[in-house]
Amino acid sequence: MPGADSVKFRLDNITKKAYSYIRMEKALTNEAIEAIAERFKLLSEPIRLKILHLLRDGEMTVSELTSRLGITQPNASKHLRTLQEAGVLSRKQRGNLVYYSIWDESIFQLCEVVCDSLGERFRQQAAIFSMNYQEN
Repeated sequence: MPGADSVKFRLDNITKKAYSYIRMEKALTNEAIEAIAERFKLLSEPIRLKILHLLRDGEMTVSELTSRLGITQPNASKHLRTLQEAGVLSRKQRGNLVYYSIWDESIFQLCEVVCDSLGERFRQQAAIFSMNYQEN
């Protein structure tokens, strides 16, 4: 686990990159903004995040995913199709089985940025509550 300084350094760099993109808003076309929004929308479903998490360790069949996630095959197929159409997953059929795997590994960088940011925010909140508790 990275130390607090390492996380802060990474968050500072991420914040600077995000700020530079925001400052360049005139360079972003409406189509680019729509594409960015679609990528965030893609990750707004918890089931999709769980699918990505499971596939991080390697390819799985639809039945393996449904079993591990405790969801129905039609529900899994809907989310897998969405992730595949977005270019995040690849799909291979071998005989009667369909295997899914991660196609675009960069999706994990986006998830990591969000996780790091949330972790830092929660640490700051915990520190505030800790200080308030000690004062009483």
